[in-house]
Amino acid sequence: MNLVLQNVAFTYPSTAVLNGVSFHLNEGEVLAIVGKNGSGKSTLMKCINRILKYQSGNISVHHEEVKTMRRKEIAKKMAYHPQKTFYDFPVTVFDTVLMGRYPHSSWNGDKKDDQRVWDVLKTLGLENLALRDYNEISGGQQQKVIIARALVQEAKILLLDEPTSDLDIRYQLEVMEIIKRLVKEKEISAIIAIHDLNLASKYCDRVAMLHNGIIFSAGTPREVLTPENIAGIYGVDASVREHEGVLHIIPNRPI
Repeated sequence: MNLVLQNVAFTYPSTAVLNGVSFHLNEGEVLAIVGKNGSGKSTLMKCINRILKYQSGNISVHHEEVKTMRRKEIAKKMAYHPQKTFYDFPVTVFDTVLMGRYPHSSWNGDKKDDQRVWDVLKTLGLENLALRDYNEISGGQQQKVIIARALVQEAKILLLDEPTSDLDIRYQLEVMEIIKRLVKEKEISAIIAIHDLNLASKYCDRVAMLHNGIIFSAGTPREVLTPENIAGIYGVDASVREHEGVLHIIPNRPI
């Protein structure tokens, strides 16, 4: 297992968000974290990456406790993709991706870093955007650039918080295809916090459903994305159908 969470709890000053979260991430898999708004998906991702300090429980990555690791060591093992990335100053696509080399670079820099960035940009078909201002490209292109930044970090685990948010259908599919392909090709793993249950079903190997601070259900999409679970968590009557081996969730009405 690449990552293990055991009874992780986190509380903001006035609100308990996570209360005994336990699950694991296997090597070479894509795991979806789903749940309604406010269920704590983003908080959970930040706790895994120790952006937020969880109050109790344990998170271990490759058998090391995250609490005891230095920031650079965490960054070498896990690459975090936030919901939104915006810079208050002009920065090129190339330099945005180059930031992912920080955990591996000295103050003097590494001449090989530039080549690593170019290699990743070419892999994702972004080389023609290298000198463009990051803030001036489209939302779908920005998401691909942030994935490129995570890849050049050479971490074994990707933590992706809503990588398809605010994207049109084509870019949603394109981003998820890229994630799925890269996980298999590079033998890494990914956790994706995501709202779209159909994307989770199509592209993720397993799904963990977060509710009331705990993992309510975890398993394959077929095991987790049932009409009963969807009704209980989201308050929505839904039909679940299968086409060519992929589940399709059809919301019918609020309950």
